[in-house]
Amino acid sequence: MAHVAVGLGKANIRQACRAYCISETCFRYHPKLSSENAEISDWLMRLTEEQSDWGFGQCFAYLRNVEGFGWNHKRVYRIYCDLALNLRIRPKRRLKRHAPEPLKEPIRPNQVWSVDFMHDQLSDGRTFRLFNVIDDYRREGLAIEVGFSLPSMRVTRALDQLLEWRAKPTIIRCDNGPEFISHEFVSWAKTRNIRIEYIQPGKPQQNAYIERTNRTIRYSWLSKHLFETLEQVQDFATNWLWFYNHRRPHKANNGKPPLAA
Repeated sequence: MAHVAVGLGKANIRQACRAYCISETCFRYHPKLSSENAEISDWLMRLTEEQSDWGFGQCFAYLRNVEGFGWNHKRVYRIYCDLALNLRIRPKRRLKRHAPEPLKEPIRPNQVWSVDFMHDQLSDGRTFRLFNVIDDYRREGLAIEVGFSLPSMRVTRALDQLLEWRAKPTIIRCDNGPEFISHEFVSWAKTRNIRIEYIQPGKPQQNAYIERTNRTIRYSWLSKHLFETLEQVQDFATNWLWFYNHRRPHKANNGKPPLAA
């Protein structure tokens, strides 16, 4: 209002500031970081458009730990809110549950691998499966195998391909699916001196690391795209796995990607 009064010639700066109870310093202040704020806005808009499942924490961790910007988180969050980019927070259901026993945190790579399956459909309605493998230490994604059918033979073959370039794990954690309790899979693990750690039936929280990775895969790309062939799914999964390990911030690694932690 003071600027309007001065602009219309109804008062000088001193009279306008006195009338509206503001200091002349405040009246003459001009923001010096407007160009930098525009750059922050541009980054936030691009990140939330490309990664629609990311909230403020993921965006800020990416800007700080991946791109190397030193912007203060309060400043970035203010611009994030001004742009109305906030994700809708689902209300928590108030359920009485027993406190789950926390998973033991691995202290070195290849101590525990977690494996699990996911399901989806191609554009023609055919169902396909994903076999996901992660190293619980740093939550590094190791493999995503895609196929219409993934029996024990395909599972062991995928794991053998991993062992060609990576040291074998001490433990493989999995559920009680038919592929994992089969004689072929058990014999494969026994031959390589790898212990299989089965979770209790109906308690997926005991395999929480891979379940959380499955959720990330589901919301990051699997539910966003409609694929026509398995080759398209496999190519996208391979490219995304590189992005997940090298560029995507992870809260378990203090906001850094698994291979940059």
